[in-house]
Amino acid sequence: MIWKLFFAFIQVGMFSVGGGYAAIPLIQEQIVNIYKLMTLEQFSDLVTIAEMTPGPISINSSTFVGMQLSGIPGVLICTLGCIIPSFIICLTLAHIYYKYRDLGSLQTVLASLRPAVVSLIGSAGLSILLIGIFKGGIISMHNLNYVETGLFAVCLFLLRKYKANPIAIILGSGVVGTLIYMFI
Repeated sequence: MIWKLFFAFIQVGMFSVGGGYAAIPLIQEQIVNIYKLMTLEQFSDLVTIAEMTPGPISINSSTFVGMQLSGIPGVLICTLGCIIPSFIICLTLAHIYYKYRDLGSLQTVLASLRPAVVSLIGSAGLSILLIGIFKGGIISMHNLNYVETGLFAVCLFLLRKYKANPIAIILGSGVVGTLIYMFI
């Protein structure tokens, strides 16, 4: 299992162009769909924890997945697997960019990568939204989580309309959700 985790996170580290949120669908594909090491619900819980924890979400996610599946050795293997490709690629690209930053063709390549990055981030956001609002991520009125949907709507409204502090939104949502579920 350790080698499966290492190779899964090497792939995540190599192909997660666009940062941490772009890595979430890749991690999901490797851990949930290909290797079937977790259920979608377990994975969504880990992503929720990784989002609330300080630090890059891809590294937090890999650390939590490793801990869930193999303890401390899993943490080390998953985190290193996620970091090593990014480190090597970033070091190489920094050198190339520094050397050739004034070339128009390099600027064209960077501009053409932006839509792919945005779509990866959007895909991750949509996956998390569906898992959070619908039980099992299956879109059906029977699977609708009413409490989570209401909390989502209120939080989104507060964030967009009043530019509320995200930390206050996270803490407030946790408190309100806990109180609601205590009385249901």
